[in-house]
Amino acid sequence: MATTGPLRHAAEFYDAYVFDLDGTIYLGDHLLPGAARMIAELRRRGIPVRFLSNNPTKDPQMYSDKLTKLGVETSVADIANTVVTTTRWLQANHPDAVLFPIAEEPLQRALREAGFTLSEDPEEIDIVIASYDRTFDYRKLQIAFDAIWFHKRAFLITTNPDRFCPFPGGRGEPDAAAIVGAIQGCTGTELVKNLGKPDPIMLHEALANVDVEVGRSMMVGDRLQTDIQMALDGGMASACVLTGEATEADVLDRSADQQPTLLLDRIDRLIPQAAWDELGWSDTDD
Repeated sequence: MATTGPLRHAAEFYDAYVFDLDGTIYLGDHLLPGAARMIAELRRRGIPVRFLSNNPTKDPQMYSDKLTKLGVETSVADIANTVVTTTRWLQANHPDAVLFPIAEEPLQRALREAGFTLSEDPEEIDIVIASYDRTFDYRKLQIAFDAIWFHKRAFLITTNPDRFCPFPGGRGEPDAAAIVGAIQGCTGTELVKNLGKPDPIMLHEALANVDVEVGRSMMVGDRLQTDIQMALDGGMASACVLTGEATEADVLDRSADQQPTLLLDRIDRLIPQAAWDELGWSDTDD
């Protein structure tokens, strides 16, 4: 199943595709080469296409709007991200919990709309949620510390384990793992649950309404520790595209059983060569 380098094309179509977004479909505000026509061709063939993201600073509607603006018209139902998985997991497992989300407005709004009580009072907080929060400060860290360490009543979960969010030009921004690290560093607590990739909960959300076998579906992404690991853990085929975080060397450094099914230099090589020939595509076109 593993490759020894980038493939020109996939050998076959799969029955469903789940795509990461940042670094896979687009980078910043620009679609990556071949993304739009690849998605259009899969849809033309009636193959289900779904999208996943570990980024909780946007809700599914925001992702739908962004993809549509970029030329890939997408419904909210086709998108799952950690705003969705975190809210649904809490509803299923801790419906009466008082929450302290170290998070931006999309997640806070979703939790409020789901009926949860949000609080900054350490004496009443049951769960601290560490998320990607660009307003994180010492005050928030103190609240989490008091709720977990001093009052010994709260436990810690996270929306996603990403160390950083990639930006165009090779830069990045600290992500949720930095906030988890700060809380763990001062409290000594253990993380109880991760609600983002690589936890297979993300795959279950993405394929919830798709009647296909997981083994005949493919996860496509640019990160080995999240996108590809989730596919491996979930028994799903995977494709790593070299348009985001992972490099060819990163992939080949992995043991054979931990490598993706496919390694591609551009995403539209998911379309088999025979289909390219029928469509008259060229790798110099987008």
